[in-house]
Amino acid sequence: MRLVCILRLLFLTLSNIQSIAERGIYTDLLREFRDRGHDVYIVCPSERRFGRPTELMSIDGVTILRVRTGNITKTGFFEKTVSTALLEFQFISAIRRFLSNVEFDLVLYSTPPITFDRVVGHVKSRYGCQSYLLLKDITPQDLVDMEIIRKGGLIWHYLRRREKRLYALSDHIGCMSAANVAYLLKNNDEIPSCKVEECPNSICPRPVHDFERCCRPARGSYGIPDDSILLVYGGNLGRPQGLGFLLDILDEMRSREEIYLLIVGSGTEFGRIQSHLTSGKHQNAKLISSLPKAEYDDLLAECDVGLIFLDPRFTIPNFPSRLTAYMEAALPIIAATDPNTDIKDVLHDSGSGYWVLNGDLAGFMEAVDQLVSDAALRRETGQKGRAYLEKHYTTSRAYSTIMSHFMDQP
Repeated sequence: MRLVCILRLLFLTLSNIQSIAERGIYTDLLREFRDRGHDVYIVCPSERRFGRPTELMSIDGVTILRVRTGNITKTGFFEKTVSTALLEFQFISAIRRFLSNVEFDLVLYSTPPITFDRVVGHVKSRYGCQSYLLLKDITPQDLVDMEIIRKGGLIWHYLRRREKRLYALSDHIGCMSAANVAYLLKNNDEIPSCKVEECPNSICPRPVHDFERCCRPARGSYGIPDDSILLVYGGNLGRPQGLGFLLDILDEMRSREEIYLLIVGSGTEFGRIQSHLTSGKHQNAKLISSLPKAEYDDLLAECDVGLIFLDPRFTIPNFPSRLTAYMEAALPIIAATDPNTDIKDVLHDSGSGYWVLNGDLAGFMEAVDQLVSDAALRRETGQKGRAYLEKHYTTSRAYSTIMSHFMDQP
């Protein structure tokens, strides 16, 4: 028999967490720790535009330290740059002021950002606790792939140095997939393989019956025909998604009256997509801005196929977080990505969808035609995805992976 200790866990994040009752990959995991009896503390920013001071509060059985920072979202480049540079020092100051009497056992954090190394270093030095990195983005290589910075340049060297320091400070590194584990070890010889493992995005799945609908009220709210086959892309609308291919798909589907394409999200490409839809007079597509999680889940319940896009230039094996949302809703998936991500292997192994290279319009439309023409295939493929989710991507599994490093033999 193995005994599990009760931890005091400190979670560092750039997300503005209001309550862990909210659904999401981090809040779901933190609820799992809370429900297992651990003491959970969260440190997150409270941007200047909200007008709140730094404050410590107890909400939903956890302690949240909201640190007043500069504006790091919905602001200009200069303010965001300055605010991001100051954020680490503001976090450290707030932790010293409000949490100095708490003895933490584990500090948990994710990328982005890679610039939390000073905060992690302070917490480890102050409390002597273990550290666990949930590795979501591999920076600066992702910026090189998107041709935002040049490999070998000053910015690259600065970010690479911060990245390597964060890896060195991390006692354990949980990667999104097997390909991420392999990539990290291949490109960072100094990292011992024993501290790197798979710990993918995980959620606490809603019951299957929550996604069963006898009517479709959300479709009516957005003017979507009730009898159409509804394809949905929900997520970031930015350069990393390679959404130029989405515009080609919109044009290809323009005459397909039986298909409707719904795009939900925000990002730098939102205006470009909106202009394309307007100028092309697309009647079977709609773009809406990001929705609250509960509304988005209700909308997914009325969709038929989930779409994933990644830029084909990526050399790092990105693993899109929207995969779990589609699997939770039992939607068959079509992914158009770079060749390096192992999401194609997941779709193949699980039988939950189809993969094509981003830019392969003929291959994409072939997958669309197969799913559009066969309701039984859509149902079977979606159910396989849901089963795969329940086996591989639950918070209980992620919790067990992290806690395996704190299991003691009596």
